[in-house]
Amino acid sequence: MVIRDSVKNFEFLWKTFHNRYPFFELRNVDWDKQYETYRPKVAKETNDNKLFDIFCQMLDPFNDGHVELKAKANRNRKPRYFTAEKKPRFHQEFTKREIKQLFKTAQKTLVRHGFCKLTETGAWMLHYCRSAEFGYMRILELEGIKNRTLTSALDLIANDFRLLKGMVIDIRDNPGGEDDIALTIINRFCDRKRVAFRRKTKIGPGKDDFTPLKTWYIEPQGQVRFTRPVVLLTCDSVFSGGEAFALAIKQLPHVTIIGDHTNGIFSYQLEKRLPNGWTLCLPDQVYFSADMVCYEGKGVPPDIKLLNKRSDIENGTDPLVARALEILKSKASALKGN
Repeated sequence: MVIRDSVKNFEFLWKTFHNRYPFFELRNVDWDKQYETYRPKVAKETNDNKLFDIFCQMLDPFNDGHVELKAKANRNRKPRYFTAEKKPRFHQEFTKREIKQLFKTAQKTLVRHGFCKLTETGAWMLHYCRSAEFGYMRILELEGIKNRTLTSALDLIANDFRLLKGMVIDIRDNPGGEDDIALTIINRFCDRKRVAFRRKTKIGPGKDDFTPLKTWYIEPQGQVRFTRPVVLLTCDSVFSGGEAFALAIKQLPHVTIIGDHTNGIFSYQLEKRLPNGWTLCLPDQVYFSADMVCYEGKGVPPDIKLLNKRSDIENGTDPLVARALEILKSKASALKGN
């Protein structure tokens, strides 16, 4: 049953965050103060548009891309959507069309270094190519794939790359997905079993109301694994499951990360339906690295900071790809010298 009472909807939203949101201190939001500020603005008969505006004002200070509010259209209202995310630098620098152009520039940069054109794998979110010495794999997303299809694609890439000296993995502008898919891919690069990350879930209003800390692992998987030097390319529009990927693969000693920090929103989203039918999304999980560092709000940092700029498209060279190949060549020469 839909309940239009705006006071009840306000109380439901506030209490949901009060009980389940783990990052008030980290995000510098005084939630009790938000209640004191905005509760007097809401009456039982407050209309939907005004209530939605009030909620947006309450939630905006979080600067958290996993905080969302969605209201479907009805006879009296157009659909409305709100996210507390502030636009990442990468999306400020590039429009959607320019992002496509940037990845075409990346491909041109690879071709100039002896790579073939990108090849599809049968798994829509994995594309790859190679030169005589090095490989490149782009991960577009980390969901919407059956395990059998993913395994087959990873077998294909592993067999093609088995004799190469190094590899570039590109997760720039990856919107995220499933942690299990991320770990399944990383397992093909593992030298031994290692801690990938740790996670706990907020389950109550108290400061310590969390589930027990749970640990996820990466470990060697597949007949062929790649444990030679790997360079991971990242930016600040890598979200959620993409960040779990970066967090886990960072534990491997043969991996170097180039680019910008990831976005800093790791958790799966908890979805709640307000009494009036609106959908509220918020994070309720805290992720930690193997050594118990929480990168929420900061993102996984690169080893080498290097930012893409719009001028890269005009210049026809992707500096992150070029730098990655320089590093791989240097490491290959060092290994040959030994």
